[in-house]
Amino acid sequence: MEDTNIYAIVEIAGKQYRVTPGETIDVDCIDKIEGEVLEFDRVLVVGNDGATTIGKPVVEGAKVVATSKGTVRGVKVIVYRFKAKVRFRKKTGHHQLYTRLTIDKIEAPELVKA
Repeated sequence: MEDTNIYAIVEIAGKQYRVTPGETIDVDCIDKIEGEVLEFDRVLVVGNDGATTIGKPVVEGAKVVATSKGTVRGVKVIVYRFKAKVRFRKKTGHHQLYTRLTIDKIEAPELVKA
């Protein structure tokens, strides 16, 4: 099924993402090397201009194909601890690791008209 307006809600690493073909998303870090092709079959919803298929709990036969673009670091989160009256101050930072994915295509069975 090739269409430019198709979208899917897919579960990746325990979180749900709304994706369209050609889109680039950052997901929680999964151990995949750059350039590796991934297939996600936990597709919860597939939709296209008024036609939608909702899974119970997943859409049978649907999958999302993506390409890994490697691991990236998120924005820095500053953590500051302070205790009054005892001169205790501690400032630390943290960068969360993400895996960048480019959605190649969404494969789904026939959609049901709403």
